[in-house]
Amino acid sequence: MTPVEVVRGNGPVILGQPHTGTAVPAAVFARLNEVGRALADTDWHIDRLYDGLLAGVTTVRATFHRYVIDANRGPDDASLYPGQNTTGLCPMTDFDGRPIWREGAEPTAEEIVERTAAYHAPYHAALAAEIARVRAAHGVAILYDCHSIRSVIPFLFDGTLPDFNVGTADGASCAPEIESVVMSGVRAAFGHTWVENGRFKGGWTTRHYGRPEEGVHAVQMELAQATYMEEAPPWRWDPEKAEEMRAHLRDILETLALAAADLRVVS
Repeated sequence: MTPVEVVRGNGPVILGQPHTGTAVPAAVFARLNEVGRALADTDWHIDRLYDGLLAGVTTVRATFHRYVIDANRGPDDASLYPGQNTTGLCPMTDFDGRPIWREGAEPTAEEIVERTAAYHAPYHAALAAEIARVRAAHGVAILYDCHSIRSVIPFLFDGTLPDFNVGTADGASCAPEIESVVMSGVRAAFGHTWVENGRFKGGWTTRHYGRPEEGVHAVQMELAQATYMEEAPPWRWDPEKAEEMRAHLRDILETLALAAADLRVVS
């Protein structure tokens, strides 16, 4: 299995896609229980949702499933949201808090280290390389991390999640101008709900790479899956909803690309 797919573009925007992959090595899949084998916590169709929205964009996509190793968690497995329910570097439960491994077949600490080296590290090596390449070419790089999640998950959050969930690590991962561009696009999406730095403030990727003072700006966009698909197996794509959402996302990405010229950092 190739752990990462990279499509290089000549523009300033990079799309990170750490959770669209569904590949699980056979030996790992055999140890998942029935709940785990459903792979329910996939960011379903996110690669399709963003495909072709922005000319010149670079895409870095993990091919492996987050149950193998989660590419949006730190290799030290430190909690991103202390005191709140969440899943870790190698999840032991699904988003509903149910065990995903057969009893006695849970990954050991040694196996998690091995998976981190085999999957997590290559994904982030590729992402870091693309950020460096884009920044060298443009004097700035904008990492837009693409995510989605079911809109109702009581184990993780109360009530119904807003449609757009923008995370900038409370403003630390990008310049105010970038944050403003994204939020202006979100607010222009008539009929949709949104929140900034709410339940999802940005995962490890956003927090690790976002260095606006060095010309690297990172934003996480967590979409409620109800905005473009059916939130139950078999997780069907909804063409009408998806096309409407793609129009909003296209506007956001195109405006981000234009904003990059004003943020150029010359080293």
